[in-house]
Amino acid sequence: MSGPAPARRLLVPLGVLVLLLAAPPFVSSYVLTLLTQSVIYAIVAMSLDLLLGYLGLASLGHAAYMGVGAYSVGILATRHGAGFGTILAVGVVLALALAAVFGLLALRATGVYFLMITLALGMVGWGLAYRWNSLTGGDNGISGVPRPALPLPWSLGEALPFYYFALAGFLLSLGGLWVIVHSPFGKSLVGIRESETRMRTLGYHVWLHKYVGFVIAGGVAGAGGVLWAYYNGFVSPADLELGTSVEVLLMVALGGRGTLLGPALGAGIIVLLKNLVSVYTHRWLLILGAAYIGTIVYAPEGIVGAVRRLAEGPAPAPARPEA
Repeated sequence: MSGPAPARRLLVPLGVLVLLLAAPPFVSSYVLTLLTQSVIYAIVAMSLDLLLGYLGLASLGHAAYMGVGAYSVGILATRHGAGFGTILAVGVVLALALAAVFGLLALRATGVYFLMITLALGMVGWGLAYRWNSLTGGDNGISGVPRPALPLPWSLGEALPFYYFALAGFLLSLGGLWVIVHSPFGKSLVGIRESETRMRTLGYHVWLHKYVGFVIAGGVAGAGGVLWAYYNGFVSPADLELGTSVEVLLMVALGGRGTLLGPALGAGIIVLLKNLVSVYTHRWLLILGAAYIGTIVYAPEGIVGAVRRLAEGPAPAPARPEA
């Protein structure tokens, strides 16, 4: 009886993957744009889920790592003509380095204090991007970022090939994070989330595990930032601002933390709402906020958690002791 359940659980993700692979050639250019944005933001959302879902650490500064990756593209591609491999390596390494520094400061605190420190650190990153005109272009940002020139039979300057390029990045990130969260290291992160005291008693170096998880999350977000800059063709301080971090946090909470695929689903929903609702009203943030509140109240485990609970059915009532 336990065998078919995991197989059934895989049917929906596999079906979605088939749609992501087969449908894009037949959709409009606008829908293709939304799909490309979704798969890129899904990478950043899954990286934050490593913190929120598996360590229980909510961060409001995650856009800083995405921004570092994006600015690496803007600076190296437009001013130095660097290739994709070099830029990706630099963007990820710089994001890892920034997360390593921020982690030393943020992980001194827990709970709401951790949240406030990450907020402050994220604002420091935004302030540097806004004020360091000689490097970042300040408020004007860096425009004219060219798409990567790779030895492929298709030009990534076209929308459809770049979508599949971004989708490949998403699948690689998903696979890498899946390996991490299902490894003994990933299991230890869940144990730390549930009870730090118990994990210390068992001999685990709790702070070091949290620090390594924090740094890995920053590096993956940096990779997402690299793809975002190539897609957008423009980098600005808006990529590091608080609103971006909040959006990514909403993606994780809405889709379902601790599931990887949940944040990816949340990314698609938030991108869809942001682009479609904003056409009809400038108060689309209120609608996002209402969606978030509704999720917390009626589906605290996110959409994926709610669907799983419905699929499993109501919990069996405890057996009454016989007289």
